[in-house]
Amino acid sequence: MEKTKEQRKERRLSYRWPVKLTKESEARSFPGQMIDVSSRGAAFICFAEEDWPSTGQQITTRLSVPRFGKGKTFDMANYTRIGQVCRVDEVNNQLRRVAIQFAEPLFFKPGEQGVSESEVEQRLSAVPISSIF
Repeated sequence: MEKTKEQRKERRLSYRWPVKLTKESEARSFPGQMIDVSSRGAAFICFAEEDWPSTGQQITTRLSVPRFGKGKTFDMANYTRIGQVCRVDEVNNQLRRVAIQFAEPLFFKPGEQGVSESEVEQRLSAVPISSIF
């Protein structure tokens, strides 16, 4: 497998948390699961529909992002962002991995909060999450 050159301008925060997605022209929302987030975009897994999501489409994403405090504390901050689908990868015949770029960035850099990856995993694993898939 060929390794691609990293082109990200900031560190992403990797975590697993439910996300809700809405098509541009519909009120109905679809479930997904966050993979990672930066101030300018996010990646998540969602169920594959016939033609959605696909590259170039605009979607609304309702997501929660951990905001880490002093010690071992964190709060989940909720955001709604409109974004354009940059990439869609088929995980299998039922799931897609989707990357979007936000039209309006978050006001902070989630992956640059002074917390190591292992600390993030420890803190988030202490929170019970029911699987959405």
